[in-house]
Amino acid sequence: MNLKRINEVALQVCTGLYLAVSLVLTFTVSDYYIFNRIGEFNFFFVLCQWLKKCGLLLLPLAVWYKKKCCADIAKYGLPVFIIVSCCTFGSFFDVTMMTEGVTHEQQVQNIFASINEFMPKAANMALFFIACALELLCCASLFIRDGWKVSAKSFIYLPLAIVAVMPLNIFENFFDINIVRETSPFLLFKNFTLWHFLALAILVGFTVGCYYILKRFDKKKQQDFLVAGAIVLLIQYHCKDSMLLGDGYNVYNNVFAALPLFICNIGVYVACLSVILKKRVLYAISFFVHAAGALTVFIYFGKDEMSNYGIFCSYSILYFCLTHCLLFGLCVLPSALGHYKFRIKDCIIPLIYYCLVIVVATVASGLVSTYLTDCGLVIGDYGAPGVDMSPPNFSFTQVNPLPIPFDYVPFNIGNYTFYLSYLIALYVVYVGLFWIFTGSYYAFLAVRRRIFRGQSQKTPQKTEEVPIPLTLSEAAVADNEDLDGKNTVENEENTEEKVN
Repeated sequence: MNLKRINEVALQVCTGLYLAVSLVLTFTVSDYYIFNRIGEFNFFFVLCQWLKKCGLLLLPLAVWYKKKCCADIAKYGLPVFIIVSCCTFGSFFDVTMMTEGVTHEQQVQNIFASINEFMPKAANMALFFIACALELLCCASLFIRDGWKVSAKSFIYLPLAIVAVMPLNIFENFFDINIVRETSPFLLFKNFTLWHFLALAILVGFTVGCYYILKRFDKKKQQDFLVAGAIVLLIQYHCKDSMLLGDGYNVYNNVFAALPLFICNIGVYVACLSVILKKRVLYAISFFVHAAGALTVFIYFGKDEMSNYGIFCSYSILYFCLTHCLLFGLCVLPSALGHYKFRIKDCIIPLIYYCLVIVVATVASGLVSTYLTDCGLVIGDYGAPGVDMSPPNFSFTQVNPLPIPFDYVPFNIGNYTFYLSYLIALYVVYVGLFWIFTGSYYAFLAVRRRIFRGQSQKTPQKTEEVPIPLTLSEAAVADNEDLDGKNTVENEENTEEKVN
């Protein structure tokens, strides 16, 4: 085995370990706690921590997708931020949510903290410096693999990488969320407010904009951009782990809410894996189940008592909008761009999959609620003040978001009662939403096909005197959308296997 091959193996191993250690570090309070408290920590350390997170995006693209621009940015930019952060950490490892007191509220907060702060300070410090060392090794290996030459054009993408991994709680340095809630009710994000409709407009604009931008590129570049979007989604999704342990997210403030058993949280993994692995069954689940799920929660966020609404630029709202825009885009863009063609028979596995999700989420929700109650925490209503603990409600299985009660055929899991009638109704309602979304997709294709055919009939007959209009090409593409797209996907997979 030559030196080049050894370096390539070492580079992939170090990158994989770096991502794994970084994932574990998201389950520490300090990881995200510092970004909305810049004044309490060293400014340069906080800035370096932000810029270091670019490595979570750049290194996978540079190592496994051979993106030279990402490699150039990583090997010349990341080492400086890593070294500075290792020298300026200050009181970073002393961040704790533990409180001392004898009141009931303080005692319950101590229980919360004891659950969330399961990682000792020594382990936190060790993992932090191990992650820094692995990131530096990756950068050194990129120098060995690619040499010292660098393209100035590569750094055009640096601002995009910085924005992509932005800590979404950083805006909270400029306002006190508790004061704004009381003094500026107009800024609160609630159902059917200006901010709600703005979020819907952003979702539509983001998806349509990405489609028209990506369709200008070939399939290979489209795939690269989709993978980059998947990595960004995973980064932002896992940053929420630290928020849960520190400041809380929405109504949740304990580590059990990080379990990927909410329907959109499961969708994050399914949608990301679908574009990374290019597997038909994952594409089908993403398109049929999770696209409709992400769209549904944008249209209706649930009962007001189920959500702890913040203002439009608070972490909870920004995180929700960004991750769900990315989720919806990753679910529908592969089909829109022709990477995958959804067929009616493809819904069979997603329907079974969603049934299993309901079953697993129900059991987990009951067990987690029972554990938290046994620890001495009070289970209260959503959005309740003080120290009441909201149930995990994985995939809406524990608290009914529907306007009609379904309290028939009760059964117990741990200390909590569930209703089979409600779970069946929940499944039926969401399956109905999936079919409405799928029907709208086919209706859109039918209308577009008729428009293109009407335009093609009006084109001049003397085709030798004028170039073929673009509408004819689009009409041909639209007509071919009714064909089975399986061969296209299989051919791409076969080609990839030959290359490997």
